[in-house]
Amino acid sequence: MAYIQERTTQDGKSHFRVQVRLKGFPVQTATFERKTDAKKWAQATEAAIREGRHFKTTAAKKHTLADMIDQYIKQILPSKPKSKEVQEGQLNWWKAEIGAYTLCDVTPAMIGECRDKLLQGKTKKGTPRTPATGVRYLAALSHAFTVAVNEWGWLDDNPVRKVKKPIEPRGRVRFLSEEERPALLKACRESKNKSLYTIVVLALSSGMRYSEIMTLTWRDVDLARKCVILQDTKNGERRNVPIAGHALDLLKEHHKVRKLDTQLLFPSTDRKSPMDLRKSWKRALEIAKISDFRFHDLRHSAASYLAMNGATTVDIADVLGHKTLAMVKRYSHLSEQHTSKVIASMNEKIFGESLNG
Repeated sequence: MAYIQERTTQDGKSHFRVQVRLKGFPVQTATFERKTDAKKWAQATEAAIREGRHFKTTAAKKHTLADMIDQYIKQILPSKPKSKEVQEGQLNWWKAEIGAYTLCDVTPAMIGECRDKLLQGKTKKGTPRTPATGVRYLAALSHAFTVAVNEWGWLDDNPVRKVKKPIEPRGRVRFLSEEERPALLKACRESKNKSLYTIVVLALSSGMRYSEIMTLTWRDVDLARKCVILQDTKNGERRNVPIAGHALDLLKEHHKVRKLDTQLLFPSTDRKSPMDLRKSWKRALEIAKISDFRFHDLRHSAASYLAMNGATTVDIADVLGHKTLAMVKRYSHLSEQHTSKVIASMNEKIFGESLNG
């Protein structure tokens, strides 16, 4: 039999505490913000107990969501230095919302309501939160639950798995057209910043990210092997990037005039940090009359040119350093255009003679 009791917290919010009592079984409890959710849980729990499917660990009743997040931040986040600060902020948001609930009381419905509240809010800059932001917040919480399930044994399942993720828009594919590319390169070549042209050519020919190029040191460059080794990439793995053709020639010329008081390829005037390209890059775009184009789009351009020249999604993922093919599917339509030309050419060779005869 289920008992539902309405309670009011100090801040005036109401919630419903439900108990399921069946002879021969320990009492099961949960707390919900809506009475309808409490009734649904009670019915499902009673049915699961009668069918022998219900089990709640003692740890899930003992530990709160806040306990889980605190332990995750202490034990797991230090091993993720690149995302530590961002994920800690995301997890603390969940902690502020539902941290007081025990793990056995945290349901997919509760997490879903928080997701909706998150998406209705705004960022620190006052802009609306995007679906992508919602996905990141859910991912941070989900991994904390996964660790609590698999490593700590605090509960049996991850409730975030049952929560629908916000739908993200398709990835941006903005690349330089045949008219834009020479115009931009000309503007960069004539820029007052003598390094801009080399940096843009490197980005366009290799697909490297802005941060990867700007933090390059001469220790990372192997001119004999015609490559650079990226020590600190976004996915945390080292990556060997081949450098060829015009980009290699520019890198060799740049090496001849390298600054001896710094290891950075493109240092600022103090030689301690990378130079700031923002003004010279913006000016080059204005001179070339190119709009809606970001430096990161040079990476998209490199991938797009690879696709149009017959590279497979595996090839593109390898060049860009993606662990999965999901990120390069946005370029698949460009590969299809190349494939269509190859098939047309093949058909012309195979059937052309008979058709012309």
